[in-house]
Amino acid sequence: MKIATYAVRNYQFTLVLFIMAIALGVNTLLTMPRSEDPATNSPMFPVIVIYPGTSPSDMEELVVKPLEKQIYSLENIKRIKTQIKDGVAILTVEYKYESNVDEKFQELTREVNGMRSELPAEILSIEVKKLVASDVNVIQTALISENASRKSLKKTAEDLQEQLEKLPELKNVKIHGLSEEQVRIDLRTDKLAQLHLPLNAVVGTIQSEIANIPGGSIDVGTKSLNVKTSGNYVSLDEIANTIIYASEGKTIPLKDVADVYYDFSETKHITRLNGHRCVFVTAAQKEGFNISETQKKYQKVLEEFDETLPSNMDMVNHFDQGDNVNDRLGGLGIDFLIAILLVAITLLPLGGRASLVVMISIPLSLAIGLVLLNVMGFNINQLSIVGLVVALGLLVDDSIVVVENIERWLREGHSRMDATLMATQQIGLSVVGCTVTLIIAFLPLVFLPEVSGDFIRSLPMAVIASVLASMVVSLTIIPFLSSRLLKQHDGKHDGNIFLRALQKGISGTYSVLLDKALKRPIITMLIALGVFVGSLALFPVIGFSLFPASEKPQFMVDVVAPLQTNLKHTNEITEYVEKELKKIPEIHYFATNVGKGNPPVYYNVAQENERSDFAQVFVQLDKHASVDKRQEITDHLRSIFNEYPGAKIEVKNFEQGPPMVAPVEVRLSGDNLDSLRKLSQEVEYLLKEIPGTMYVNNPIGNLKSDFKLVISKEKARALGINTVDIDRTVRLAIAGVDLGTFSDEDNDEFSMLLTTHKGERATLDVFNQLYINNQQGQAILLSQIARLELESSPLFINHYNKVRTVSVSAFAQKGVLVDNLIKEVITKMDEKKLPKGYSYVMGGEYESRNESFGGFNTIITITVFLFVAVLILLFKTFKSTLIVLSVIPLGIVGAVIALWMTGNSLSFVAVIGLIALAGIEVKNSILLVDFTNHLREEGRTLDEAIREAGEVRFLPIVLTSLTAIGGLIPIAISTNPLISPLAIVLIGGLISSTLLSRVVTPIIYKLIPPKVEVKK
Repeated sequence: MKIATYAVRNYQFTLVLFIMAIALGVNTLLTMPRSEDPATNSPMFPVIVIYPGTSPSDMEELVVKPLEKQIYSLENIKRIKTQIKDGVAILTVEYKYESNVDEKFQELTREVNGMRSELPAEILSIEVKKLVASDVNVIQTALISENASRKSLKKTAEDLQEQLEKLPELKNVKIHGLSEEQVRIDLRTDKLAQLHLPLNAVVGTIQSEIANIPGGSIDVGTKSLNVKTSGNYVSLDEIANTIIYASEGKTIPLKDVADVYYDFSETKHITRLNGHRCVFVTAAQKEGFNISETQKKYQKVLEEFDETLPSNMDMVNHFDQGDNVNDRLGGLGIDFLIAILLVAITLLPLGGRASLVVMISIPLSLAIGLVLLNVMGFNINQLSIVGLVVALGLLVDDSIVVVENIERWLREGHSRMDATLMATQQIGLSVVGCTVTLIIAFLPLVFLPEVSGDFIRSLPMAVIASVLASMVVSLTIIPFLSSRLLKQHDGKHDGNIFLRALQKGISGTYSVLLDKALKRPIITMLIALGVFVGSLALFPVIGFSLFPASEKPQFMVDVVAPLQTNLKHTNEITEYVEKELKKIPEIHYFATNVGKGNPPVYYNVAQENERSDFAQVFVQLDKHASVDKRQEITDHLRSIFNEYPGAKIEVKNFEQGPPMVAPVEVRLSGDNLDSLRKLSQEVEYLLKEIPGTMYVNNPIGNLKSDFKLVISKEKARALGINTVDIDRTVRLAIAGVDLGTFSDEDNDEFSMLLTTHKGERATLDVFNQLYINNQQGQAILLSQIARLELESSPLFINHYNKVRTVSVSAFAQKGVLVDNLIKEVITKMDEKKLPKGYSYVMGGEYESRNESFGGFNTIITITVFLFVAVLILLFKTFKSTLIVLSVIPLGIVGAVIALWMTGNSLSFVAVIGLIALAGIEVKNSILLVDFTNHLREEGRTLDEAIREAGEVRFLPIVLTSLTAIGGLIPIAISTNPLISPLAIVLIGGLISSTLLSRVVTPIIYKLIPPKVEVKK
């Protein structure tokens, strides 16, 4: 090839490019952004509507339906999931994945804001949020103290927050587990009643005092000066002395009818670390930064801040994603070095010098591959590194083929220059064809749709970039180095001891086997077909799964107390969980969150909203704990917690892949809530009866109980009391009225809450002495005109694409395949007769799988035809193309057997391995068929050409397969279940295809020999 000739003849230019590639690669490696997982930005936006005091059914009619109707009419809407609770509605709007995130966020914000005038005026807020993958926290630090005041903890946490916010790499620095400081005004309603003071007068007076209206500006001479008006409150005394009534020289200050004092808002989120009282400070990293470099900066801030802490306070940085990333990337780095060592061992038959030339292609190809990855916008993460490790075994293939061919010409007595140029000329087109087919094999993975494709994309791109670089290196640098470094042989040379042993083995076993097979081609083909068909029978045995559980030594414990359990009792249940966790020595940290979920620490787990009947404990084992040890601990805890009476305590591992409610999810749809609840209870029972399910959840299985204030409207009207005044007074007594904010002399901002005398939370006692003023100012006891009654109502209402929906879900027990559970659930649901107007669809893993492989058939079809097109372009005949492609089924044999032997299912990543395997197999097959055609062109008979090509090409094919296997072994034996199936599939497939195709491909060639013209 001309490019090889040019590189060899102009070696100075080639050498400069060689050094430049290394320098660029090293610089890119040091400066590329790093993260644990690839960044995925889904066009998904929660629309949060807060409308205090509204029931779910009222919220549905007044707010949700108009919003859903408007939003659903927008272009490229994929689905809208809505959850409606008392006073809150969350519409999760998801666009088609290919949509531009920023454009759709702006569009949705415009539409929602445009709807504001058509919605009730009493709505407190409507907010559209953008979900960004980089919002996952990189640190979670606990400030621990058993006796520090809440004010002291708040001040310290805010100081740390301020220090971390100064780092340009960090964002979303938040404090968790601490109530907001406020000024509380506790009205004595009996005193107001005695003085005939209406509640509205008190509220209106205070709100008028905190109004801050700018006065504008005036001209004074040549200057323009601003005029400052009265402004806001600046002290507690000023609030207490506010005159709320003045008449005929008589004034009543606020302090005469209320107690004014500093306090904290109601506790809704309790946090502890290892059972000790604390607050959490968390921070996320902005996109485009290197987590390892960012870690150095925030660790320095934390170390310096630790020295300033009060003596009764301690700081523990118990979650640090920087450590996780460094450990993971470091582990993959070790795997990388082991892979290089194994590749070097497999190259021994080539000889010392030839092996050195081939090994030089590794850093060169990887350096160029890294530069290309960086240019395409990818960062260094676990999947891009796996892609580079996979490429490690493949990128030497081209160099091996070129160097082995040059060595063969040298052994025949040619000079180094002639051998280099003629050998490269002979093999060059095949090398290009092999590389192109390999790239085509990985292309389907590049174009996988949805978030799964985005998540996995850096892996195939790393392989493609490195393999493309290796092709260029093998046709430029490698011929140049070969012409300078390879040893000149005088006369016939049989190679080193390793090569002689390998060739002896080839002639002693392979040649004999090939001869026998060529004599009985039909029987050989039938045996091969039988082996392939037999392997297909293993697919139902191994089953299918989407994504495995994470291998991290971390898990969550979710505490779900009975419906409407108060925070105090939920906390007591959580303390029992903590007591059990303390007994396990391998547990390093456990972060407790009562009333709310743990802050986000994993890419597909969102934080649970505030709920008094929910708690979550984030558990971290010793970082050296194995996956088996974690499984043993979680199984032990499940056996204990399953026996706990009166609450559900669920131990859950982190899962890889797109976020989902649960692996098994039955989504029921219909109009009537009572009918839906009845159906959901039937499906809940159905799931519990299926062996292998656990943690079955039916969110609307029970109704919640509420107190309803029943007003005697006749009495109220007779006494001159408006219903709205009753409602306001009740809200004042229970929740309180938010008056606004004020800043003190230190510029600290406080919210102001007007309420009645009660503890942190209201009890039934608040109704005993609650007065309402009538229009004449006379005080009337609430109990005279109203009474409390218990009533049942739905906890929440869910919609899926505007239709009322309920999801009943379940998890799979250890050792049970989710795919098998889903099949059984579908069978039983199809047998079940649903009422007219009601239907079901499967969500969870079933839905995620369909979305992950949606449009995949089109991609595969295009790939197959591209394969065929490239092979026809290379060989110019359909027969040669068919012979090359016939090797693909032989790899499937070894792949499925390897999965079965290692106990792995056919997962999303294993499917990726099968697709990639096809390209690697075809690459090897091209070399054999091309050389057979070449020998026939030189005048060999069909059988002679088949035998000679089989023996001559056996060595480079075996070497390329062994190097690929050597590079993959560290990944295959790793503890990461996300990537190990990929390596297992490739290793198993390479072994079977290398062994079987060396016999089967020559047989097919004999049965359907392509037409070849003999050169004169």
